[in-house]
Amino acid sequence: MSSNQIPIAEPLVKIKRGAITESRHRGHIVVVEPDGKIVAYLGSPENVTFLRSSAKPFQALPLLVSGAAERFGFTDREVALACASHNGEPIHTELAASMLEKIDLGPEALKCGVHEPYSVEVAGKLRLLGQSPNVLQNNCSGKHVGMLAVAKHLGAPIENYDSPESPVQKLIAETMSHFSDVPLTDIAIAVDGCGAPIFGITVKAMALGFARLVSPPPTFDKPTRDACARIVRVMNSYPEIIGGTSDRLDTEIMRATPGRVISKVGAEGVYTAGINPCEQWPKGLGLAIKIEDGEDKRARPTVVVETLRQLGVLADESLDAVSRYAFFPVLNRRGDVVGEVTASFSLKKPQTITQGAAD
Repeated sequence: MSSNQIPIAEPLVKIKRGAITESRHRGHIVVVEPDGKIVAYLGSPENVTFLRSSAKPFQALPLLVSGAAERFGFTDREVALACASHNGEPIHTELAASMLEKIDLGPEALKCGVHEPYSVEVAGKLRLLGQSPNVLQNNCSGKHVGMLAVAKHLGAPIENYDSPESPVQKLIAETMSHFSDVPLTDIAIAVDGCGAPIFGITVKAMALGFARLVSPPPTFDKPTRDACARIVRVMNSYPEIIGGTSDRLDTEIMRATPGRVISKVGAEGVYTAGINPCEQWPKGLGLAIKIEDGEDKRARPTVVVETLRQLGVLADESLDAVSRYAFFPVLNRRGDVVGEVTASFSLKKPQTITQGAAD
């Protein structure tokens, strides 16, 4: 695709009121194998967007590859927190505090900022008690502690661990380039909501990164392959750490598919997943979704569930377990159901993918 072409998004979700389709959400979906072969898609695989929090497993990889996690004795649950966009529940804040203690730093070292916890229950308790949120409740606190740990392990300054010029962020950028096959000079760099650098790459490259995370090529060195295996294992083992104890898409997808899928949302309608090698997909798969308008409450979960259903990853009991994310009623002010939000797409299979789209 030339630089002056606008990537064409395709309709993915329709919102009906009565008999009329009132609105649509459009976007891009790409499913690839670890060698980069596209097995299904919609929209433009070459659409460039930011990974946002979907980058967290890759931002956590240097924590393992560098030896920092081993040096500081981080447990599997603590490594999972480094990959999380968590709810700010006690199970999350206690882990973040433990990690900080192990690297001999306090919460004041974190540069991720403060926001109201994602957990409705925790946020409600804070308001009831007249208390303000704290930095450990930031959904990115685990990621930032992981970055601080790498800085201390490398002997790098901790004061600017979030700067693109920090050795920590350079390692992360190199990791992202390695997994996505996008040269460092071609990765767009911006600032994420938590203040850390974030990466702009194609949706196909995002999917490729997750395919290689669950099924790293033999050309990757052993420390990297071992780190991939641990990231996948801890995400599968502790889904409640990645999101929350209830009603978080990542958590519920991984609970519904135990040991089969790693799931990671990102802001602005981004979603990524790695499908572990299985009978149907022996090489493993990477999946990336971008909702064009950034809607992540009704459009993204609907598209995620339908995509995984069409890939055969969700079926029967596992599909039933996440069915509440596949359909949303449209209500009027009295609470009457007057419409519906549903998926409305079919993935294009290999035989329908043109050479231009596959290149």
